[in-house]
Amino acid sequence: MTIQDEKVVSLSYTLLVDGEVKDSATEENPLEFIYGLGYLLPKFEEYLLGKEVGDTFEFVLSPEEGYGVYDNQAVIDLPKHIFEIDGKIQEQLLIPGQVIPMMNQAGGVIPGKVVEVSADSVKMDFNHDLAGKELHFTGKVTAIRDATEKELTDGLHGERAAKGCGGNCSSCGSGCGN
Repeated sequence: MTIQDEKVVSLSYTLLVDGEVKDSATEENPLEFIYGLGYLLPKFEEYLLGKEVGDTFEFVLSPEEGYGVYDNQAVIDLPKHIFEIDGKIQEQLLIPGQVIPMMNQAGGVIPGKVVEVSADSVKMDFNHDLAGKELHFTGKVTAIRDATEKELTDGLHGERAAKGCGGNCSSCGSGCGN
């Protein structure tokens, strides 16, 4: 069996960035995903297409193929008062290096890293940690199988079923009846 759309793929791998291990998965605890459903970086999946169990891989993704080029405009100063809850600024969150989930204008949650805190503002970096970096992957295909209909609908770990309002209703497509 080869890696192609709607197959559950298991991989062991190591990700090196600037010569340092940034992520890995072992054969005993592999990365598992459904190929072709957009779980991983598109170019990462492209390099795996057609591989079989036991095949090894090694490739480098450019910043453009990975998490994008570092964008200086994604580093912004926010007024400190937006970190207030019940009139009190949450100082314990405002520590350089701390990642805080923030809401964008569309209502989506995006992680922002605190860069600097001043008396009136907080400098936040909304770039992905690996933006601007080459990603060097090495690994091995450890298993491939057909995804079940339930996995294709709900996701490998139920993550697709959790979208919408949480159920399976006609108004949001998730079936809860709300």
